[in-house]
Amino acid sequence: MRGADAGPRPFLPALPAFFTGLLYAPSSLDAAFDLVKNWSAEARENLRNDVPRLGLAAAIHGRGLREVAAEVLRIARMGLAKRNRRNARGFDETMFLAPLDAVLAEGSEAERLIAKFKTQWAGSIAPCFEECVY
Repeated sequence: MRGADAGPRPFLPALPAFFTGLLYAPSSLDAAFDLVKNWSAEARENLRNDVPRLGLAAAIHGRGLREVAAEVLRIARMGLAKRNRRNARGFDETMFLAPLDAVLAEGSEAERLIAKFKTQWAGSIAPCFEECVY
């Protein structure tokens, strides 16, 4: 959770929208619980240990985390849609989830930065101090 308060601007409203969608609609909260209720403490701990190293390539109970994340994002989107809170232009809160959709489709910020480190940054972290000033 520490990384939740830093990063590119579009991700900042994505986090509260994500949790609002999961926690404020009882049906979404129930669906999220159904997803994880059979995960053992050991499986959760293994996932927690794998994620820093593997990111969305980590797995739990034979399911890739990217697949699990897509399901959780669908549940959050459902919860936000039920709230039906709209801005002056008629958009509901699901619009804030777009950066998370992009992560699932295109890769995480960590994956993007690692790719730059290996290619255009030629193994230097110095450019990170310029590019990652949020």
